[in-house]
Parts: sequence; C-alpha cells; structure tokens
Amino acid sequence: MIGSADETKKRRISFTMTGKTDQPPAQRLRLNLRQLEVFVATARGGSTRAAAERIARSQSAASSALADLENAVGARLFDRIGRRLLLNENGRALLPKAQALIEQAGQVQALLRDEHAAPLRVAASFTIGEYLLPERVSQWIAMHPQSQVQLHIANTRDVIDAVAGLDVDAGFIEGPQTHPDLVVRAWRTDELVIVAAPGHPLAGRRATHRQLSQATWVLREHGSGTRQVTDAWLIENLEQVHVGLELGSTEAIKRVVASGTGLACLSRFAVAQALEDRHLIELRTRLPAGTRRLATVTHRDKLLCRTTADFLRHCGALAPQSD
Repeated sequence: MIGSADETKKRRISFTMTGKTDQPPAQRLRLNLRQLEVFVATARGGSTRAAAERIARSQSAASSALADLENAVGARLFDRIGRRLLLNENGRALLPKAQALIEQAGQVQALLRDEHAAPLRVAASFTIGEYLLPERVSQWIAMHPQSQVQLHIANTRDVIDAVAGLDVDAGFIEGPQTHPDLVVRAWRTDELVIVAAPGHPLAGRRATHRQLSQATWVLREHGSGTRQVTDAWLIENLEQVHVGLELGSTEAIKRVVASGTGLACLSRFAVAQALEDRHLIELRTRLPAGTRRLATVTHRDKLLCRTTADFLRHCGALAPQSD
C-alpha cells in the first residue's frame, strides 16, 4: 500500500512539473525574422530568386527559409504559377504584419544610432508633392541630416495603391478617398480656383454659368484627386463641362492655359506664384466656393515607425507627442 501511494505521488509530481514546463503547441514560436524577411522579399519580387537578390542571400537559402515558414504556419502563402510566386489569401493576410515586424526589428537595431536613421518613404499627390511638401522636406533634412528621404509623386489613386501595397510608409492625398486597408486622417483644406490667361475673353469679367458651360476646359487626368473634386464641383453647378484637353501635369496645364487655351480649375496652392506673376488670372464667377480636403493615409495594420510618425508631426498631420 505504501509503495502504491508513493507511486501515485510520483505520478502527480511528474504531471504537475510537465504541466508547468511544456507550453501548448499554439504558444510556441515556430517562425523567425529571417523567414519573414524572405517572405516579404518574395512577395515584392515574385520569386525566391528575386528575393535572394533583394536581401543578399543565396536562392537555395531563400527557398529553404520560405518552405520552413510555410511549414511553421501550416499553410501555403503563394500560388505557384510557372516560375512566378503570387500571394494567395493567406499570404496577403500575413504580408502587412510581417512587414511591420521586420521594420520594428530594424528600429531595434538602430536604437543606438541616429534616431531617424530609418529611411523616410512617402508618396504624395502632384499638388501636395510639388507645392506643399518640398519646403517641409527641406526643413526636415536640415533638422535631421542623416535622414534618408524617398518622396514618390503620383496621382492620388497611385498614392493610395502604394500605401495599401506597403511600398511606402505614408501618403498625402487629395479628395474624399477611402480604402478598407487604410486609415485616412484630415490634414488641410485647399481651395479650388478657376484660372485663365490674362488675354482670355472672360478675363476681367464676372463669368456667368452659361459662359462657363460654353467654355473649353483644360483639366487633370482621371485618377487624380484634383480631377475628382473638379468634376464634382463643376458638374454640380454647370449645365455641361466641355473638356478640350486632359493632362497629367499641373505645370503643363498652367502653361497651356497661360498660352490662351481654355480655362483650368486648380488648387490655389498650385497657382499662387503664377497669379502673383500675372501669368494667369483668377476668373471671377458666380459659382459657390470650391474647397476640398487634403489628407494623410497610412496602412491600418502597419505600425508607424518613429521616423514616419515624427515627419507627419513635422507636417502638422499628427498630434504632437505628450510629455
């Protein structure tokens, strides 16, 4: 009986110790940063060969790391189509979190170096990128000489795609844009103005709705924030809008209109210097004021790194940090 009791006690002790030391399988960390680095690089490059070139590893090492990651998570992350690897639903779900973990690891490595050593990757629409951000970027570089700035300028639709695709850390856009993967924050208010050449027949007069409806317009291309808001404003107030020319550059529109061709509807920020120099004149109309919201966009699942957050605060796009 004594022996039986001792054996029971030993079994209880053994069970208790095992319960404390062994974690359930779901709590074990089965993947590592190297595997995630290969995964993100493969998602960007479309193959393990391209991934290996991006992160300076051999193709065999990249292929092995990717296979280990898929084994660790218990799911395929890519669809194999010929030699291409295309993200499947599992891969798309993992990508933003994997990207965030890698960037946070980079921040940990940079903790003892300059606090803004991480590259600043920003995309901006044409109006913002050409007329509002250059001065702020110059001020930022003066304040942080070691900071690397990568500013990509495109139309609003492409900026949103770049932020959603994690190709940049933050974007600046025009107009009422939304996207399920993005957080949109109001930044500034902009005013739309109608401009013409000083010698235009409507210059110096208060243009009527009928005259504006009969005029020829030079507008931005579809996909730009300026065009989206311009269409909404003009179509709401005019019987028709006759578009004679569409251009993908605000500067090109200003030059064409200054030469005497048509009217343009542009941001006051974009035409301020041309109005001051009298290359263009602001047309007086009976239309209600045209305004639009400028905003910043960041990825919903991506943690802002310190460099990006500080730059957004520098631009007045994030509230200052509390002490």
